Amino acid sequence: MFTGIVQGVRKVTVITDLKGGRRLRIQLNDLAENLQHGSSVAVNGVCLTAIKIEEGCAEFDIIQESLDRSNLGALVIGDSVDIERACYFGDEVGGHQVTGHIDCTGKIDEIRKTPNNRDIVVYCEEEWGGYLIPKGWIAIDGVSLTVVDVGDNWFSISLIPETLEYTVLGQKVEGDKVNLEFDLTTKVIVKTIQRMFPEIKKQILSGMRKIESTNNNAADNK
Repeated sequence: MFTGIVQGVRKVTVITDLKGGRRLRIQLNDLAENLQHGSSVAVNGVCLTAIKIEEGCAEFDIIQESLDRSNLGALVIGDSVDIERACYFGDEVGGHQVTGHIDCTGKIDEIRKTPNNRDIVVYCEEEWGGYLIPKGWIAIDGVSLTVVDVGDNWFSISLIPETLEYTVLGQKVEGDKVNLEFDLTTKVIVKTIQRMFPEIKKQILSGMRKIESTNNNAADNK
């Protein structure tokens, strides 16, 4: 389990493509201290298992499912990644509950620079919109963030200088893919409602279609 408070940005030093996956070697330096074989580490928000630790470096195997759902498959040697060690009971939880199980990737659609902060608009498939709530939580490349605005297939976040300096989000440009993990509590609530009351979703969609049809007819009659 993680909190979404990134502890450092580190470099990928070796990539080995394997049948059905790939292996990463990352120079963790101080973040490798007391790291044990089999320990969990979040790499760009993806929970990976350390299979080898030596001289401040750690190696991680990534299965195809994780490569398909995340941006780890696009990494090249020298790329920077966000690193967070698994939290311990008693640790301060400064972010929110993050599992390290990526739901999908999004694309940075727009970056708006302001004097002290940076607003980022992220595109995601419309099916994920039901898990987004203004002022709710989301983890992007492992960083715990607050959702600002939400559209049909997009949402926005605001990044403070601290986040820009100490995570990979400060290096992102428009068009980059980012890993998205939606808030676990919201996912549980939405999924439970959908399973218990499947007709609600149909009624909502039907109502939205009626409203859209009415608006279109009104526009045609002008």
